[in-house]
Amino acid sequence: MLAVGAGLALIAFVLFHFLLPLPPTLRFTAERIPATGGKAVNLTIQIDPENDASSTPGWPSYFVRDVADAKWVRSTIWQLPAHTRINVTAYSYDGCTPLRNQFWGHVTGTSGGTAYVNGKAQSLSNSYSQCSVAHTFTVPQLGIDVPIPAETATNLCSQAPCSASAPHQVLRFSFTTPGPGDYHWQCFIPCGLGFVDGNGGPMSTLGFMSGFLKVVSA
Repeated sequence: MLAVGAGLALIAFVLFHFLLPLPPTLRFTAERIPATGGKAVNLTIQIDPENDASSTPGWPSYFVRDVADAKWVRSTIWQLPAHTRINVTAYSYDGCTPLRNQFWGHVTGTSGGTAYVNGKAQSLSNSYSQCSVAHTFTVPQLGIDVPIPAETATNLCSQAPCSASAPHQVLRFSFTTPGPGDYHWQCFIPCGLGFVDGNGGPMSTLGFMSGFLKVVSA
């Protein structure tokens, strides 16, 4: 009976996760860096305590800036060129959620094994001593994990996408894409309040706290 229940739960998860309308795929191409002659993609994202979908109020979400018109789009599916340096700028508008496992507080898989929070280098965010993490950007297949710093202000942004004037932290890091493929990424802090263990809802839904890096031949 337990196995049957687990099987039904798995089926329900698959149906919920994959039959919902997919968010749009944002496509990015590399631009030449004059100083080095190399190429890179500048990827700008924001992490909000809210979203712009009326059917799921209160779900935290990622937004990405579309390079075509500079508008913020709620999408977590990003097409990137292979073997290319990706320079990420992340604006964090959400508050603290304690890490369940300090492993996710380590910066891994980035250039130099470092991220920069408001300009200061950081390789570890110790959530046990100080609640300083809001979410994570984690790509298990690529060994990438970056804790997203929490905004400490009490008046968090209440309308997504958040405006530049709302209180936020600025995170910067870089990584290099591998060969072509689809690489799943997600937040590894259980922030799906109201769901079992916090791992449902936004945590397992594309367009919110889960997504794909669709790496294609440059």
